[in-house]
Amino acid sequence: MTTNQTLESFDLAGVVVGETAISNVEGEAGRLSYRGVDINDLVQRPFAEVAWLVLFGRSADAAQQLQLNRFLCEHADLTQEECDILKRLPPHLHPMLVLQGMVPLIELPTEQTLGLGLDAEQGLVLAAKLSGLIAAWYRAEQGLAPLGGGPDDNFHANFLTRLHGQVPDADAVKMLDATQILQMEHSFNAGTFAGRVCASTLAPIQSVISASIGTLYGRLHGGADQAALEMAQAIGEPEKAAAYVARCLAEKTKIMGMGHREYRTVDPRAKLLKPMATELCHDADSRRLLDTLIAVEQACQQEFAKRDKEIWANVEFYKGAVFHSLGLPSHFFTAMFAMARVYGYIAHFLEFSRDSRLIRPRARYVADDTPA
Repeated sequence: MTTNQTLESFDLAGVVVGETAISNVEGEAGRLSYRGVDINDLVQRPFAEVAWLVLFGRSADAAQQLQLNRFLCEHADLTQEECDILKRLPPHLHPMLVLQGMVPLIELPTEQTLGLGLDAEQGLVLAAKLSGLIAAWYRAEQGLAPLGGGPDDNFHANFLTRLHGQVPDADAVKMLDATQILQMEHSFNAGTFAGRVCASTLAPIQSVISASIGTLYGRLHGGADQAALEMAQAIGEPEKAAAYVARCLAEKTKIMGMGHREYRTVDPRAKLLKPMATELCHDADSRRLLDTLIAVEQACQQEFAKRDKEIWANVEFYKGAVFHSLGLPSHFFTAMFAMARVYGYIAHFLEFSRDSRLIRPRARYVADDTPA
């Protein structure tokens, strides 16, 4: 495109703004892959193996997976200074605002120890700290002191131990691993693109991650998971779902978690998460919420079929039931999303930094007729 040509797209839909080898979202076909590996395969692998693949583009052997798990568990511990800052924050601050504000304040290493590059190591320290911050803020809301981690050979077992004070069972770790793998990376989504814009100014990685987390907080992005679960809680039971959907459609109210900007068929992540949630959500309250969500999706599909249209739930829709079964309140769901997506943010920072250029779109000026 020459400098004399102008392309207008107020939401950048359909505009190619860069290249990536990290993930491929094939919306028409309903496929998602990381580094060329289909998500159906990846969800069966250990979390550390998938994180390594996303970050570095190659598979990790058992020793490298153990190394990554132990590094993350070690650096999830908060320093005394970080704990002191948390104590001075307003007690009812949303966890996403805590994460966005704390990330730039974390002291990062100035020398690498893993042999993966300093930028990568700094990013991994931030990824580890997110888990420590989430667990500490969750406990602070309950008037409890932060805890050290449990097992150091499994990052998510370590996190759940920090959260609840007891080593989780294998099903809980399996469910968290799968959920976090499914939401680890998704090409140029809003949060990732915001991070790339920030990185294009040569801002440091902590500023980039903070910008991405702030973008993820929005209800039209990562915040849909909290909204979907709270919708199910408000509906109360599956039998009331059809009336709720009919009312929303009549009032033109958006049903959070239904449909996806990219996928024209079922979201492949939701396709995997829904049966997993059905299998592993054992307690009665989580099961009722899950059944209510399923009833909402079915009611939406029936209503849209009357209009010769199709609609499917996205990954945000069902993961709330998973997080609820793990003992997390709904306002922590998006923070859990950030805890997974941070590996994608780091990978894009590393990829983009190799050949960065300042992102600077144009605006069409519209005169303001209001008197000065």
